Amino acid sequence: MQKVIIFSAPSGSGKTTLVKHCLEKFSQLEFSISCTTRNSRGEEKNGIDYHFINPEEFRTKIAEEAFVEFEEVYIDKYYGTLKSEVERIWAEGKAVIFDVDVKGGISLKKYFGDKALSIFIMPPSVAALELRLIARGTDDLETIKTRVAKANEEIAFKDEFDQIVVNDQLDDAKTEIENLLINFLKS
Repeated sequence: MQKVIIFSAPSGSGKTTLVKHCLEKFSQLEFSISCTTRNSRGEEKNGIDYHFINPEEFRTKIAEEAFVEFEEVYIDKYYGTLKSEVERIWAEGKAVIFDVDVKGGISLKKYFGDKALSIFIMPPSVAALELRLIARGTDDLETIKTRVAKANEEIAFKDEFDQIVVNDQLDDAKTEIENLLINFLKS
């Protein structure tokens, strides 16, 4: 099964919660662990949530063409998908599930084409998104302002995804995504 499912959204839209739900519901999926140069947040663990490396190591991997896609989201804050990670999951006979930023999602869809289902998780509004980021308590107010400004830019790309799911009511978003995945995985 050489398929991939791509989840992208502005920070704080509930994307990670929805990806974790999919992993619990669908045994044929496996999470692609991205590389990043940002610091871990909360309970995140190296090698489980992300491969945390420094910017110099990341740039070395770029030069080695080790990534399917990568992006410098903020200065020296890189995110990327390792080719070896995708190959490992496919070798296990599973479909890959990605939790990536919007530019990464667009790049992955272009790379994988029809093997990919790309889903944009839309917040109910930018104001609601800002409240979620504040409630999360992982970022200072300046970082939240930066994330909200970036969210406005990212939402402009929503139509480049195969599906848009508004995450207003979490249970409704879960059901909608389950149906999308059932149809995609059986095709």
